[in-house]
Amino acid sequence: MIPIRDSLLFHGPAPATKIIIVLCGLAFYLQISWGFEETIAQFGFIPATFFLDPLGQGYRLLSSMFVHGSLGHLIGNVWFLWVFGPGLEGRLGSWRYLGLYLLSGVVAALTQALFTPDPSLPMVGASGAISGVTGGYLILFPGALVLTWMFPFFWLWLPATLYLGYWATIQLINALLGLPGVAWWAHLGGFVAGMVLARWFRPKRSYQAVPYWEHWYYFR
Repeated sequence: MIPIRDSLLFHGPAPATKIIIVLCGLAFYLQISWGFEETIAQFGFIPATFFLDPLGQGYRLLSSMFVHGSLGHLIGNVWFLWVFGPGLEGRLGSWRYLGLYLLSGVVAALTQALFTPDPSLPMVGASGAISGVTGGYLILFPGALVLTWMFPFFWLWLPATLYLGYWATIQLINALLGLPGVAWWAHLGGFVAGMVLARWFRPKRSYQAVPYWEHWYYFR
């Protein structure tokens, strides 16, 4: 189930979303230049190292959000951000949105640290922070639709609540099963953090939803 776009008519310029994507791309370029093992060891979040020296290693909570393990890892993360980020940024404003993004990423890393079977393994990627964006999107746009590619067969519009609810359920199942290679608990921690932060950060201005071509679009 690959998200293509949402049904929000207006997103706004989304400068913070674009800057985050550019920074992730630049970080990946540096990884290619410096070497993946070296950059992951230097900038990845390592729970065991962090808990031994939180002040000295705290930078890893942020730096790990911009380092990725492969090109596919990077593309998958920034694609989700591009689909769900602009709408949320348009609703919250760039600074609140950026705060939600970074705080969700920190909560995601700490959540994974509590459940990881091997605290010496580094964790990298923006998926925890982006999970926070999807959690915030679910709270603020429950009536939106997501154009979804049911690879490789067909396309259809799914309610955002169904799409993101299904996604969160898959993360929970995989986390409980302990499937290796992916920080499932980080996804869940970031998702819940985004839901909570979206309620705290949302500005008090009203949105109106109107039916259009059998979908729901939000006007700002």
